Amino acid sequence: MKYQRTFNFSAGPAMMPEAVLEEIRDEMMNYRGSGMCVMEMSHRSQVFAKILSDAEADLRRLMSIPDNYRVLFVQGGGTLQFAMVPMNLMSTGKACYVETGAWSKKAIAEAKKYGEVVMGASSADRNFSYIPKHVEVPEDCDYVYICENETIHGTTWHQLPDTRGRVLVADQSSMFLSRPCNVSDYGLIWAGVQKNVGPAGMAVVIVREDLLERTVDDKVPTYLRYAVHAEHDSTYNTPNCWAIYCCGKVFRYLLENGGLEAMARRNEAKAKVLYDFLDSSRLFHGAVVPEDRSVMNVPFVTGSAELDAQVIAAAKAAGFDNLKGHKSVGGLRASIYNAMPQEGVEALVDFLRKFEESHS
Repeated sequence: MKYQRTFNFSAGPAMMPEAVLEEIRDEMMNYRGSGMCVMEMSHRSQVFAKILSDAEADLRRLMSIPDNYRVLFVQGGGTLQFAMVPMNLMSTGKACYVETGAWSKKAIAEAKKYGEVVMGASSADRNFSYIPKHVEVPEDCDYVYICENETIHGTTWHQLPDTRGRVLVADQSSMFLSRPCNVSDYGLIWAGVQKNVGPAGMAVVIVREDLLERTVDDKVPTYLRYAVHAEHDSTYNTPNCWAIYCCGKVFRYLLENGGLEAMARRNEAKAKVLYDFLDSSRLFHGAVVPEDRSVMNVPFVTGSAELDAQVIAAAKAAGFDNLKGHKSVGGLRASIYNAMPQEGVEALVDFLRKFEESHS
């Protein structure tokens, strides 16, 4: 039976590849002869140990992760990482943050609880519609932090900042595995998985081994120490076994479908369809300067809150869900992650074009 699927433009939780969902469905009641669903099995079992090791191995292969980096699967999602990063890396008490939107602002607010935050640059002056081209980096800061793709405001770093030799930390949540990534350019990468990889409730952390040796305050809870997760191979306590299993399926799917180079080509082609329409539209307008546009999250507006609401209602009725912009900014937003097919974006543009014609 083929189920009717909605084109889900949610910023997260978001679409997963149908082939992956079908494989998960087929293994739900009896995972490979174990007689159990993965949600039921012990995280100490040999069966799950292989699921975990395979997931890490496939991610390492997918991203060409160097041997001197550890891969951690940490519960708590992205928000917890706002605190874990300064708890573990702010050893001298100072860090440099770049403010480019809602998620970097949240990270800054959390980091201020643990030390001095120096604002290296900000795009708040133009409502976070661009990425700063220069970052002032103090020589004595422990790291430089960026949100590499701002999910709400729709900007992305197409070129990483010059950190003047300081450790670069990046929140890659909403662009994780959407394009090739030179892991060696970073000290730490983290990503909440519910946007482009799997179900909510977990973050993937890729951290250079020498950073695990930084001095951590004795009051930092055991679970919130990266070194503890590394020492116990992400099984210090019961991990999010289901999320790891689902993410592992996606890692393998990406490997079998051309890897990150192929995903980048597909994602750029999808985004071009939507941005070309917005650039030519008389009614709809993009919210980000062209050179800093996200390939994953596309915010746009009509200029009228009332008309935006009409678009959202009509879109849902037509089978396009979650086009409403984030409550903090309003407007409209289409998140077109890896699993969104080209036909979904083309169908959305066709819908928007017809809506424009009927309201001109």
